[in-house]
Amino acid sequence: MEKLKAVAPGLALGVVHRKDYDLSKAGPQRVPLEQVERELNRFHKALSDSRRQIESLKGSLTGKIPSEHVRILDTHLAYLKDSVFLSDVENLILNEQMALEAAIGKVIADFDRIFRLVQSETLRERAVDLRDVGIRVLRNLEVRGDGEKVAPKLADDYVLVARELSIVDMFNLSNEHVLGIVTEEGGLTSHAAILARSMRIPTLTGVTGLLEKVREGDFVILDAAEGLVRLNPDELVRAQYSRAGGEKEATGTTTAEIGLARRPVKTRDGVAVTISATCGNLPEVDFAANAGFPSIGLYRTELLYLIDRDQPSLESLVAHYASVIEHARGMPVTFRLLHADSSLEVPY
Repeated sequence: MEKLKAVAPGLALGVVHRKDYDLSKAGPQRVPLEQVERELNRFHKALSDSRRQIESLKGSLTGKIPSEHVRILDTHLAYLKDSVFLSDVENLILNEQMALEAAIGKVIADFDRIFRLVQSETLRERAVDLRDVGIRVLRNLEVRGDGEKVAPKLADDYVLVARELSIVDMFNLSNEHVLGIVTEEGGLTSHAAILARSMRIPTLTGVTGLLEKVREGDFVILDAAEGLVRLNPDELVRAQYSRAGGEKEATGTTTAEIGLARRPVKTRDGVAVTISATCGNLPEVDFAANAGFPSIGLYRTELLYLIDRDQPSLESLVAHYASVIEHARGMPVTFRLLHADSSLEVPY
């Protein structure tokens, strides 16, 4: 896939979970007259559940991210009480006997169409926020025939693949956030982007044709520090990135780890030893820089040749090596160039 600019840098490895909401396909369109009251009751119950979840999410984020970012969720709470939104949905149920899911889908689609016609970025972001609220309410309406909530079976850790960057997709209904996010759409200044950066969730957006290429359960490596997505890589590539994923990135390094490598190291007979880092990707370089290593004594470059079947271009190698130098923050770097023989089984 093409190189992209990251919304929030970082490294994430995991299976794909797709979210591709189509609000125009929200189930049955009409209900019998005797079920109108039931639809209204379902609506208000889902609104109540949604408010409770957002309040809980605010509580869990307080103290972990800046307070002004926590207050972003107040916008969603306000939409759950918005008189225009509520009355539009209720009128469709009362006057047209529209099923609740279809009514919510129509109202959100109408608002979305109006907001996107204007040039104001603020109004477009409001459309995304309102859509988030509508999708959260719809999630709370997903029930089985026995009335129990549907809880789709997902991997414990997954990378979200979606059409649009949104807050509601960053968390499940238990407010557990995802490992990483890749989307086709979504602005760098949206509320979802702000929260993704604040929570250090590796995030890329603007990937054209993403949902056509990625399937539920695929394995992806999201290297948002470099703006790359690797789909179903081989075991060698997974192992390289898994090792990096086990180390803290510079943005997530604890106070105890900062400057770790600056501590004096001596042999038992008092000889001072200088320890340099060995790295193979940008997250490892970030970790080494933050830990205080004096240099990167070895940067392995063979991974660049093994990730894809085609030989990397000169331009891509120059760009990668330049990124390594930038992330090294002034540390000297020794690059080990590729020594290729038949054991690598490269096709070129």
